Amino acid sequence: MIDADCLFCKIAEGAIPSTKVRETERVLAFRDLYPKAPTHVLVIPKDHYANVAELAAADPALAGEVLAVAARVAADDGIQETGWRLFANTGEHGGQDVFHVHFHVAGGKPLGPMLSA
Repeated sequence: MIDADCLFCKIAEGAIPSTKVRETERVLAFRDLYPKAPTHVLVIPKDHYANVAELAAADPALAGEVLAVAARVAADDGIQETGWRLFANTGEHGGQDVFHVHFHVAGGKPLGPMLSA
């Protein structure tokens, strides 16, 4: 299922260009346009799910595939050994700004504390 008004659905369909780093039939990983670390890749299911809870409830196997692709991205970018962060913002208070579930793979430098006080 695709949402015609969704930025990430358009990227998944190829209507908006992205720098792809890994792709399966159901998952796409592409470089963030505004990276916060040397490696900053977004991993999305190609089908539209608004957030992590919706994806997990609807298709746990796809959620697992997204995580497997994220781990492969970290290995491909050479950050698996030094460490990396995987996170998904969910909802307004969680900092989600695109309401198509997406996971950030970030690393390549010390990332510091997860949350600020």
